[in-house]
Amino acid sequence: MEQKNYIARLYGRRQDRPLKPRQARLMETLLPRIAVPDSAQAGPIVPTTLFPQTDQIWLEVGFGGGEHLAYQAAHNPDVGLIGAEPFVNGVAKLLARIEDEGLGNIRIHFGDARPLMEALAGGSLKRIFVLFPDPWPKKRHWKRRMINPWFFKEAARLLMPGGELRVASDIPDYIAWTLMHARGAPALEWTAERAADWKNRPADWPQTRYEAKAIREGRTPAYLIFRRL
Repeated sequence: MEQKNYIARLYGRRQDRPLKPRQARLMETLLPRIAVPDSAQAGPIVPTTLFPQTDQIWLEVGFGGGEHLAYQAAHNPDVGLIGAEPFVNGVAKLLARIEDEGLGNIRIHFGDARPLMEALAGGSLKRIFVLFPDPWPKKRHWKRRMINPWFFKEAARLLMPGGELRVASDIPDYIAWTLMHARGAPALEWTAERAADWKNRPADWPQTRYEAKAIREGRTPAYLIFRRL
């Protein structure tokens, strides 16, 4: 599959500290067993082949340390979850949780989420999460933001009717940026009817360490939910 230059490049470091021995072991042993197949070799990916027992498939784009993904896997054992993350330390942290908690309904894409999204079959996902993505605050870096017209087009293609796209950020500019691009995606409807709908985190949306840090530092997160029409 041809890779587009504007979505294929990763920015920043892929590792910020050496892995602990257990983490290194899990990267070598557990990750290959639960990794999503490489679309460059396997071709288009049908998520139900990864989770034959269910047609409820969720995708988290950039799962960080994996707290949210692990929570959802533990509380929704009948759902198959795919997590994409390009940074080694985050993947290693999630692998440790998978082993500790016996989570058998997670598959990992170790790398940029965008080629993965392009490889997934249309209408195959029930939920997509993008929680506190890098805001790339400088204007010259805005082209690196995950949320953009391409992303909304792909999210609309991947979500089945009634499926949800959930986006969270503690950066007001990024929230406005997301809503601006959402207006160009008529297949996705913002579900908020009152301020509380985007100011209050839903009960099935656990707090992550990054979110807790943002609140301690005085930044107020917004929780946006878009529904596929």
